Amino acid sequence: MYRKTHKLGLFGLGAFGRLIVKHLAPYFEIYAHDPSPEARAYAKRHNVTLTTLEETAACRIVVLATPVRTLKALAESIAPYLHPRALVIDVGSVKMKPAQWLLDALPKSVYILCTHPLFGPQSARKGIHDLEIVVCPVRIRRLGPIQRFFRDTLDLKVSLATPEQHDHALAAVQGLTHLIAKVLSGLEPLPRVHTTRSYDLMMQGVGLVQGDSDELFLSIERDNPFAAEIRKRFFAEIDMLRGRLEAHDGAGK
Repeated sequence: MYRKTHKLGLFGLGAFGRLIVKHLAPYFEIYAHDPSPEARAYAKRHNVTLTTLEETAACRIVVLATPVRTLKALAESIAPYLHPRALVIDVGSVKMKPAQWLLDALPKSVYILCTHPLFGPQSARKGIHDLEIVVCPVRIRRLGPIQRFFRDTLDLKVSLATPEQHDHALAAVQGLTHLIAKVLSGLEPLPRVHTTRSYDLMMQGVGLVQGDSDELFLSIERDNPFAAEIRKRFFAEIDMLRGRLEAHDGAGK
């Protein structure tokens, strides 16, 4: 299934699309669609065939690596051109909405797999060995070969979940991480000397997501149906702590 002779259609040559090219180019001929000027230069340098939406969609395996909020329109655009037995994979940070959009837009004969690699260009800059990918089967016949490819060929940890299970967990895992990183980034410049180990680890975590786009941050916070409740609890805890500290400050006057 994953011989180099197979074509893989990739929509999006942004930061994560380029990470996909880096790790999948040894196994597939990659045909990509991305209208940006940067994509054209990148494709030329990395032996990627930059082509039309129609030709990219016609590949037997199609990966959607565009922002979550573009997926509904993208799915509707590619639906007429998909192979009847195509495998369509998304790689976004939320799963419930994309899963439903793909089910609604794509032909019933097309296989659908929602995935979330729990890493990005920063955290994977030294390689993807033993990093985790969450796999959410939506409409799939043979999941085993795909799991083996991720596990044995790409050397990833593979976790299975429903889209709902994924979004429930990631509302805290990603939602809080990116929220805290945004706040700390807004406090810059922060000290880089006389630091503690816990502070260094916190800033290291901030650094891993600091370069992510604002669009990704908004998607994590707005498109995950469980994120609002996590934020509500988070801000309630902050308000409670602020109340305690202000009460203490007032008592000391």
